[in-house]
Amino acid sequence: MKHPKEERTVVLVKPDGVMRGLIGEVLSRFEKRGLKVVGLKMIQPSREHAAGHYSGSEEWVKGMGLKTIEAFKTYELDLKNEMGTDDPIKIGRLVQEWNVSYLSMGPVVAMVLKGMHAITTVRKIVGHTLPIMAAPGTIRGDFSIDTNTAANFDKRAIRNVVHASGDPMEAEHEIQHWFREGELVDYDRADENIMFS
Repeated sequence: MKHPKEERTVVLVKPDGVMRGLIGEVLSRFEKRGLKVVGLKMIQPSREHAAGHYSGSEEWVKGMGLKTIEAFKTYELDLKNEMGTDDPIKIGRLVQEWNVSYLSMGPVVAMVLKGMHAITTVRKIVGHTLPIMAAPGTIRGDFSIDTNTAANFDKRAIRNVVHASGDPMEAEHEIQHWFREGELVDYDRADENIMFS
């Protein structure tokens, strides 16, 4: 097992965040927390590259569908009328298509961050996936107010500014998906000895 300060994760500043000029704001929040940027680049993803970001497994697709169904129940909305189906797999495939369109609609800034429990730390900084549920002070809580129900009505992905890896397996897949061999660098931050020794 590696030391917790060696953990790596991926963050994407999605097209809405890039187009709104939030790259520096997003990046600075991670650096101020003590995370190290070991990979950073801007990409215009093709649809194929964007699709490869998502698992696409039946479990993942069904999970997306079930989240959508739950949101419609919560707000007492007519799922079948709005989505055209109540099948979680079919709904999940629609959501997947919207996510791919969203991620490929403009430039994306991809970064690999390394540091103390990086995956958990980053997810706390970015906030809840649904901006309407994200706490003030988080990236999504400060820079978006979108909801899954509004996105579903509009037949689009949720505009939530950033993506953050959810677990170590996802992080490893995403590092390999967004970065080639030799594109990541390591170095000592000036404050590492003070923070972690």
